[in-house]
Amino acid sequence: MSPGWDGLAPRLKRRAVQVGPLQIGGGAPIVVQSMTTTDTADISRTVSQIGSLERVGCELVRVAVPNLAAAAAIPAIKEQIKIPLAADIHFDPRLALASIEAGVDKLRINPGNITDRVEISRVARAAQAAGVPIRVGANSGSLRSMFRDSAGHPTAEGLAKSALEEIRLLEDLGFSEIVVSVKGTDVPMTVEAYRQVASRVDYPLHLGITEAGTAWDGAIRSAVGLGILLWEGLGDTLRVSLAADPVEEVRVAYEILRALHLRERGIAYRVCPTCGRTGIDLIGISGVVRAELADVATPLSVALMGCVVNGLGEATDADVGLVGGRGSGTLYVQGKVVAKGVPEAGLAVEIVRLVRERVGRKESP
Repeated sequence: MSPGWDGLAPRLKRRAVQVGPLQIGGGAPIVVQSMTTTDTADISRTVSQIGSLERVGCELVRVAVPNLAAAAAIPAIKEQIKIPLAADIHFDPRLALASIEAGVDKLRINPGNITDRVEISRVARAAQAAGVPIRVGANSGSLRSMFRDSAGHPTAEGLAKSALEEIRLLEDLGFSEIVVSVKGTDVPMTVEAYRQVASRVDYPLHLGITEAGTAWDGAIRSAVGLGILLWEGLGDTLRVSLAADPVEEVRVAYEILRALHLRERGIAYRVCPTCGRTGIDLIGISGVVRAELADVATPLSVALMGCVVNGLGEATDADVGLVGGRGSGTLYVQGKVVAKGVPEAGLAVEIVRLVRERVGRKESP
C-alpha cells in the first residue's frame, strides 16, 4: 500500500457510493466537503454560508441536526443550494429518520453514541428505501469505553473496530451504501486507523483529522495526516476540520490535493519568503492579489518573487509572474516579459488584470 521512493501510490480502488448526483469512490475525483457552523434551523444564514462554500469549490456540505427544528429546515435549504446536503446525527436516531423524510442526500451517524441495534436497523431500512447513503463516522473523542485501552485512551485499533462493528451491522441488514471515517486528533493514530479499515473493507474513505485546531495549526496537522494517507493512495472524500470560517476548510483541502497533483482548482501561488534583497512589499502585494483573485476556479500558476535569484526561473515557469526590483517589478505571461519597471504601487493591480485576461471572466464554481 505504501508508495516507493519514486512517487505517489496509485489510488486504492473503492466501491462507488452515490450522494445525489455526486459519486464518491469508484475512481471518481476526491470530493471536497465542509460543514456549516450556523444554526441549521436558521435557514437564511445556513443557505448564505453554503453559498460561500459553493463559491470556493465545496462539493458536499454537512449540517448539524441536533433537533427536529434543524431536520425540518432541510427541504428549504436544499431548494436554495446547488450541492448535495448531508445531515450530521448524534445520540438520537429519530433525527436521522426525520432527516431522511426531509430529503437529505446523505447521513452521518456516530457509532460512539448511537448504539441501539433496533434503532440503527430502522435508520438503515429508511435510508435504503430513500436511496440515502450512510457515513459511519467514528471519532476518537466519542469512542466507547470498550474500544479504548486500559487507561481509557483511544487507539487506532479501537477506532477501526468501532467503525467495522457498525459496518457489519449495516451489512447484516443488507445495507451497503456506506462511506467510512475513523478520525482522531492524533495524526499517527488516525493514519494507522485508516490503514486498518482500508485493509478490511472496500467502502469509500472519508478522510479527516478531527478537532484539528485553528486555521493555522489545524491546517498543518491536517496537511500532515491527510498528506500521508493520500500519498499512500487512500481517500475518496475529505474534510479539513478547522476552528475557522468553513471557507478556509475548503481552501486548505484544495491546497493539500493540489500539492499531490490530485485535484487542480484555482491559482497555485509560488511566493518567495523574502529576504534582505527584496525591494518591494511582496507580502502585501501577494495578500492583495490573493484576495482579489479568490473567486478564480481555473487552474493557473502565479509566481510572485522578490528578486532575481530564483525569481527569473519561477516567473518564467508560471502562467503569470512577477520579479521584484527596487521599488518596481517586471511582469511575465507564460515566460515572456510583458512589462518592465512597473511601479510598486501598481503591481498588484497589473497582476490581477493579467490573471483576469487569462481566465477570461470572473468565475464561480
